[in-house]
Amino acid sequence: MDGTNDPAEPDGGPFGRPLFDSDTARALSRVGVVDVGSNSVRLVVFDGAARSPAYFYNEKIMCALGSGMTETGRLNPEGRKRAVEALRRFQMLANGMDTGPLVTVATAAVRDAEDGADFCAEVERETGLKLWVIDGREEARLSAQGVLLGWPGSYGLVCDIGGSSMELAAIDGGTVGARISSPLGPFKLADLKGGKKARKTHIQKTLAAMQKELGEQRNRLFLVGGSWRAIAKIDMARRGYPLHVLHEYRMRPADLRATIKHIEKTDLDTLRNASGVSSSRIALVPLAAEVLREVLKTFKPRDIAVSSYGIREGLLYEQMPQLLRDRDPLIEACRFAEHKDARLPGFGKVIYHFLLPLFKSASPERRRLIRAACLLHDVSWRAHPDYRGEVCFDNATRANLGGLKHSERVFLGLALLHRYSNKRDNSRFSDLDSLISEKDKDDAEIVGKAMRFAAMLWLKKNARLGELRWFPKKKVLELRLSDEAAPLYGEVARSRFAALASALGAEAVVR
Repeated sequence: MDGTNDPAEPDGGPFGRPLFDSDTARALSRVGVVDVGSNSVRLVVFDGAARSPAYFYNEKIMCALGSGMTETGRLNPEGRKRAVEALRRFQMLANGMDTGPLVTVATAAVRDAEDGADFCAEVERETGLKLWVIDGREEARLSAQGVLLGWPGSYGLVCDIGGSSMELAAIDGGTVGARISSPLGPFKLADLKGGKKARKTHIQKTLAAMQKELGEQRNRLFLVGGSWRAIAKIDMARRGYPLHVLHEYRMRPADLRATIKHIEKTDLDTLRNASGVSSSRIALVPLAAEVLREVLKTFKPRDIAVSSYGIREGLLYEQMPQLLRDRDPLIEACRFAEHKDARLPGFGKVIYHFLLPLFKSASPERRRLIRAACLLHDVSWRAHPDYRGEVCFDNATRANLGGLKHSERVFLGLALLHRYSNKRDNSRFSDLDSLISEKDKDDAEIVGKAMRFAAMLWLKKNARLGELRWFPKKKVLELRLSDEAAPLYGEVARSRFAALASALGAEAVVR
């Protein structure tokens, strides 16, 4: 890895220490990463499940360090002051959160500026932080690794845009391949002479050269970076999309082209008010949209997915042993939540095996969601009984979870809602009803009601609840209780078993 300052030790990379003690690591202690970009300076503190770290703290300051650099060759003076102030604050916050040494990464603006080295020296003098300045290819690699943190084994083209540069990296089967950096950031395009026509020619020529190096890339396009996320927010607003979670938001090329046209013909204040994009970010959107249009034309992706994970997450992925990388981020996050918040950690596994006979023919993807639901079935027990269903639903659909499409979020949320509620009428689910099929709604209800019933037979994490047998052709649901569980089959349990049978359209039989 390249850097003008290298605080790394051989075994710890830029962190100077190993973050994961072994391949069996389940938890991550607080780790702070600062990304000094061309437009923003951001602190993220990670914590929680080792394979799916949560955002313990997240703060961004818009400094616009790269604004005007094409003309002056130097960092924006006002932005430089704001960046140093932000880094001083972030260092103090990190000390209070016991993160250990902050890792501070700087990208295009600092690496390209005449006064970049002087800025690094000022930061170290004023805050004690050493900036790790990475080149464009390394930036592309780390961004691609950030995508792999959320999408294990994924393939396609990662496109990361900052204020002063745009990087492309190919990923295939969970590995990063060819990668390349370009000066297609909005700040540099804004300073280009000749107006829109000149920018279009410049963008097309640059992308043609990138395509020649990368080759055909017609799979999925992963979008990383604040300007892409702003365009995704505008796309959501234009389409009336009901779930405002950017990570894994999917777009078809035709829809995205329609949104780019919408951006061209709509004034920025209207776009900002409709989408909630900040005023400092919305100013860069038209230029970023010009780039994105040509990216779509050049690479012709099959579909587009937004990634909230990038360089910061890529740094964590860099440190993960392969066995840890190979784990499922969704299951690991759910397992961690159960261990931390459930009344009886480990009982989710018992419930999963108990209700699995209802889904003998289910796909591995569906079984994965069922397993996640079982691990989360009791993590919201502290909520008021009248709101547990909605709290569960909100946690699943809005939480920071990787490896989860929006339709899968809604399925998981609906299953957990039915864990606490027989009905979903007039619930939060109503707003997201259109995101999953009728069959998925029925399956989620069955999962939820099966968990609701199984929880009535609570004994211990290695309990023998008995056995469910499902005969779909005969429409018979049979319950065979173990000797130790039989006394627990009381009035409420009988009612819940009947509700499960009703959801299946089945006759209930108890042996």
